[in-house]
Amino acid sequence: MKATTTRRVLSLALTLTVLPVAAACGGHGDAASPALATDVPGGRLVVTTDNGLRLRPTDGHRVTVDDRVHAEWSHRGRTWTLDLSCRDAKGTDGSCPRMPAVRVPDGLSVTVSARNAGIDAAGVAAALDLTTVNGDMTVTRSGRADAPVRLATRNGSVRATGLDAARVRAATTNGDVVLACATAPSSVTATTTNGSVDVTVPHDAPAYRVTADTDNGRATTNVPASKGSRGPDMTLTTVNGDVEARLG
Repeated sequence: MKATTTRRVLSLALTLTVLPVAAACGGHGDAASPALATDVPGGRLVVTTDNGLRLRPTDGHRVTVDDRVHAEWSHRGRTWTLDLSCRDAKGTDGSCPRMPAVRVPDGLSVTVSARNAGIDAAGVAAALDLTTVNGDMTVTRSGRADAPVRLATRNGSVRATGLDAARVRAATTNGDVVLACATAPSSVTATTTNGSVDVTVPHDAPAYRVTADTDNGRATTNVPASKGSRGPDMTLTTVNGDVEARLG
């Protein structure tokens, strides 16, 4: 299937409504709004940027972008890609803000690749795969209980509160990893090298097979430990820092 590209500097929106297949696949950049059926399992949004990003929810069925941002849309199959890379490296044309906002409807799978700034997601009910370099990762009341969440940075901390996820992976190199889960994931992996790891799961969480390791610090846990070879896993590791797992 050919990739379809749409460039706009003004208001950009990816309409997520049920439209004929030809509307989703046959344009050449001048269509009013690209389309993706909301009832297609696995609908995926990929965002790439030279800076940071704010992810926010929307009540409608459209992915919307700050209207001052230069953006480029493309799609292949059920995956839509939003490229926010800067054309003007100095940002003098106003199209390259440090933390633009992208608003997404519920039910998508969202992947973000950023650099040299943070990612801030709040109230986004989606499967999340968020990565940045040289920036913090902040997630609040986001994720879905039936979907995975992956949060990764280098040279920054990962902090999540009210996190819903079937499986959680969070990692950094120089920074803390702090996760507060609203639901009990079936798998939790949290790692850093120079920083602490702190994970909280709900008070009624099941027993976990817990691995909590540090080379230079203290490891403590009050999460019920599974005695069998089956059950949910929790792996928390650092080199220089404390490790703690607790019930909320």
